[in-house]
Amino acid sequence: MTMWDQFFWLIFPYLMLTIFVVGHVWRYNTDQFGWSAKSSEFLEKRYLRWGSTLFHWGIVFVFFGHVAGVLVPRQFFDMLGITDEMYHFGAVWFGGAAGVATIVGLFLLMWRRFSVKRILRNSTKADILVLILLTIVTLTGFTNTVAYTATGGHFDYRSTIGPWFRGILTFRPDIMLVVQSPFGFQLHIISAFLLFGIFPFTRLVHMWSLPLAYLRRKYLVYRAVNPKKALQLAKRSD
Repeated sequence: MTMWDQFFWLIFPYLMLTIFVVGHVWRYNTDQFGWSAKSSEFLEKRYLRWGSTLFHWGIVFVFFGHVAGVLVPRQFFDMLGITDEMYHFGAVWFGGAAGVATIVGLFLLMWRRFSVKRILRNSTKADILVLILLTIVTLTGFTNTVAYTATGGHFDYRSTIGPWFRGILTFRPDIMLVVQSPFGFQLHIISAFLLFGIFPFTRLVHMWSLPLAYLRRKYLVYRAVNPKKALQLAKRSD
């Protein structure tokens, strides 16, 4: 084990997670008005409609796939009677479909960001950095879980990276579980934690702004009004 192994697989994850938590607290207390996605729909709609839809739906299923593959212990699937063959089938086909949707959506959003001049002029350095990191995380994750598994790779992230990551959350990480992992998996982990580190300082914070209030808000009733009659009524009231 080298000094770099200790840094990347022990210090770096806790550093990024600390920045993730503290950064959100700082951002919320200092920049609540900037806590949004900063929508640019009025500048361009066509690419945004398809790119945003594919990316967001794809990333939702990718997230739950990570929960099942990394956060949920392997023994839980054994208890349910889910064999390795069944799990890998779902990871390759269902995870692959979600990965394709995410990649296509991300490509459309990136193409929109760099090809539409008005979008590019209104982009910040943080916007560009987020797109680059999302691309690295998505592509490495897709090639790792689909291409590597489909070609018969013998590395099992559920018995190596999974326990290591759960050890990070319980403050008992076993570094050796990830030191011998293929480079593609290591790059995916590093870029993902780096994304966690910059998360609070970018427009990604809009993910926490779910409009849950709409679920209990009363309906708004709109009635068509004749403009001329409305103007006459307003003059009479004056």
